[in-house]
Amino acid sequence: MELFGIPIVQVYLYTLIIAGIAAILYVFISDLAEGIGEVSPFLDPAVILSFITFAAAAGYIMELSTKWNSGYILVSALIIAFILALLLYFFVLLPLKSAEVSLAYSDDSLIGQVGKVIIPVPVDGFGEIVIESVNGVISKRAAGYENVPIDYGKEVLIIEVKSGTFIVKEYEPFRFK
Repeated sequence: MELFGIPIVQVYLYTLIIAGIAAILYVFISDLAEGIGEVSPFLDPAVILSFITFAAAAGYIMELSTKWNSGYILVSALIIAFILALLLYFFVLLPLKSAEVSLAYSDDSLIGQVGKVIIPVPVDGFGEIVIESVNGVISKRAAGYENVPIDYGKEVLIIEVKSGTFIVKEYEPFRFK
């Protein structure tokens, strides 16, 4: 079968190449086109490009490997592309959109974490602790819980935060004997 004087196999191949290049370009400019997918999830450029790419790939493979009529191949390629695009949307794109990626933290989110004293905490005074987290190493002002002094290098548990000062207590991890 021919379309516009070009064999249908070449049409599938050209469509596959163009859609593949467009998908790669979309990865780089997706932030510019982000609002388009808010109208309808099926108008999302990633879904549309994946549908076209899947349809072209399935049509090209079936044209080369089967003796079916080109009409049957087109219909089955569209069905395959629809199913694969739905799977891509519901199992990849939708979870990625709802995933929250943030390196931000609040002082309250550090309560319950274990830190290390880098400046000793005196009675009725302030020292400094460091907390290692996914955000990196965070250093904070600290005071002893119930005004207990804590020496340099000790591990501490963050009990609460008052006016930006971390109230800490010496940490002794539970160990089985």
